[in-house]
Amino acid sequence: QVQLVESGGGLVQAGGSLRLSCAASGRIFSAHDMGWFRQAPGKEREFVACISKSTGGTYYADSVKGRFTISRDNAKNTVYLQMNSLKPEDTAVYYCAAGYGIGNWYYTERSYNYWGQGTQVTVSS
Repeated sequence: QVQLVESGGGLVQAGGSLRLSCAASGRIFSAHDMGWFRQAPGKEREFVACISKSTGGTYYADSVKGRFTISRDNAKNTVYLQMNSLKPEDTAVYYCAAGYGIGNWYYTERSYNYWGQGTQVTVSS
């Protein structure tokens, strides 16, 4: 079992930055691929970013590429999402997720076994 707790959300003006953190406990953090998803009001949850457990390879949704950076610190059992140049359309609840052996299916929710409770990010115009 892996427990995930997100933090770092809040209210920011357009063009600003936030860094989300996701602390993991339980089974070996380093054995899991880690992802971030988000869900805006009235919309389905969507993939944002993923970082591989083994290679550290990263993957991003086109909508955040060049603005967001995912990273992980296996010693601290934590994954981060640095969000720069935020836009009002980035407003959503952001969820951290963990999966084992995701491979190329990093963008789909079904690949992830564990989810955090979410943290709200609001970007004002």
